[in-house]
Amino acid sequence: MRILVCNDDGIEAPGLAFLAKTAARLSDDVWVVAPEVKHTAASGSITIAKPITMRKLGEQRYSCSGKPADCIVASMTWLFEGGKKPDLVIAGVNDGRNVAEDLAYSGTLAIAREASFWGVPSIGFSRVKNPQIGNDDHEWLARLIGTLFEARAEWALDGHYLSVNLPDALPAQVRQPRIGRDKIGSRAEVVESDGDSTVIIIPRGRPHTTKDGDENSAIDAGCVTINRLNWFGGAPLGDDLVARLQA
Repeated sequence: MRILVCNDDGIEAPGLAFLAKTAARLSDDVWVVAPEVKHTAASGSITIAKPITMRKLGEQRYSCSGKPADCIVASMTWLFEGGKKPDLVIAGVNDGRNVAEDLAYSGTLAIAREASFWGVPSIGFSRVKNPQIGNDDHEWLARLIGTLFEARAEWALDGHYLSVNLPDALPAQVRQPRIGRDKIGSRAEVVESDGDSTVIIIPRGRPHTTKDGDENSAIDAGCVTINRLNWFGGAPLGDDLVARLQA
């Protein structure tokens, strides 16, 4: 099978190398496409009508001057144009957990979401910072990915993709937690103020807010978390409200 590995932390990120090495245990047809630099909270933005530079760094390994989601767009429209598309896209491993509001902000998960637009099964992987990397981590994660790929008919429905958070140490039990709330970007620091002009910075980090049963509580308990997400999750308005809106 053909596996495409991307990330949002940049082409030289350790998490990308970790995931590519893991993918190599599943296939001898692994491609790596990642941004030139780190993009934090880039979400799903893509580059339209502006140049994108794709630089070949090795056999089936490319850097992209664009955003994380651009890596998928460039791969599908150029790299694999006229040829075999990937059977699976895996993103990460992100340097830090992706939970709560991060599901919308994350460039890692934006990669998985963009791949779902192209009908490709996709999984975004994130892990707590400074994990204990064990000798068997690659093998354990490869088995998890392999099992998910074999079962893709059960989860890779149109517009669906997976978010997986890895704890400090593997192996670990797998949990499907409730998506919690852990607001990042919740305060501003004033850097400079001059009359009507004020310069602020929204500092990095999150409060790690958690409640029983949410992702943070499961990750803190040493579990792997998995959530199936989708990009078209509209909630219809009630018929009575729609009727009241009629002219």
